[in-house]
Amino acid sequence: MVDLRKKDIQDLQKDISDTLLSLDLDSKKSKLKVLEEETIQEDFWKDTETAKKIMEEAGQLREEIETAEKLHQDVNSLVELFNSIERETDQNQLIEEYESLRQRYDKFSIRKFLSSKYDKANAILTIHAGQGGTESNDWASMLMRMYTMYFDKMGWKYNITEILNGTETGIVTVTMDIIGTYAFGYLKREHGTHRLVRISPFNAQGLRQTTFAGVEVLPIMEDVDLDIQIPDTDLEFKAVRAGGPGGQNVNKTSSAVQITHIPTGITVQSSEQRSQLQNRETAMKVLKAKLLRIKMDERLEEISQIKGNYKIAGWGNQIRNYVLHPYKLVKDLRTGIETQNPESVLDGNLEEFVEAEIRLQ
Repeated sequence: MVDLRKKDIQDLQKDISDTLLSLDLDSKKSKLKVLEEETIQEDFWKDTETAKKIMEEAGQLREEIETAEKLHQDVNSLVELFNSIERETDQNQLIEEYESLRQRYDKFSIRKFLSSKYDKANAILTIHAGQGGTESNDWASMLMRMYTMYFDKMGWKYNITEILNGTETGIVTVTMDIIGTYAFGYLKREHGTHRLVRISPFNAQGLRQTTFAGVEVLPIMEDVDLDIQIPDTDLEFKAVRAGGPGGQNVNKTSSAVQITHIPTGITVQSSEQRSQLQNRETAMKVLKAKLLRIKMDERLEEISQIKGNYKIAGWGNQIRNYVLHPYKLVKDLRTGIETQNPESVLDGNLEEFVEAEIRLQ
């Protein structure tokens, strides 16, 4: 931007006002007031788990309201300051402040696109190595590193709940719980196949090789039982012995649980908890989340018949290419967003890709 114009600031002021209106802050303030009243009740901490959920929800609402009000206050102050300065050269001294405010707004405005039921939920992210043995195992571990670095940048917490290491290097599969505001909303479109092209360090001939890894993203749903009902006759339970994350033999007894959903053939396993009952509850949550994802994809398939060209995110439908040789390029096939700096992307700088996909939908 060469010169800062009054219209630039007025446009930003309108954008912020429109976004705040779409977020219905009044109803969120009312909801926050109700939650805060609950927290001062004498028996509030009697049910620790419920209390923690209420505190988390109140914190999320408070952060959103405070951020929105600060944006509104700052843009109004910027308009007043600009109008009070008569000389154009002096007005241009506000360019840096304007651009900083615009960046803060652009980051915050993503939330108006995250209005689906589970967008605010925490997420379960699983990475599966594709065909290709050692090469694909290494690619899966590279993706794991990329995502964990992105989680750190977002200020989210994550916990590896299951991991199976490759025979020589890398990983066969890993599952992580991601705890953070709008984690599922941000990550859900990462669901799909990721393709890597490079000179393989595991290829003695130094040939270029293409490999794939699948990423699955599911919401962690607190009210999952209200959404997905599964008859017991559709389930097959099995107690199994399993090691903990990293392949260490933490579980010496058959506390791990494997559940198969007979109609779909989907199998899930949990060994994170010491109690078989707790592992069963965890596995059921994951299974129901997987079934919900199928329902979501089926709904999107129906929409595609009207809108056209939507592809269900699944194995074989690559969503992003990461090319390290013969040139350098990362390109998202849905949004067209690309960069010639794949090293930066693999270091967790995914914001441009993630936010473009959110805005597209």
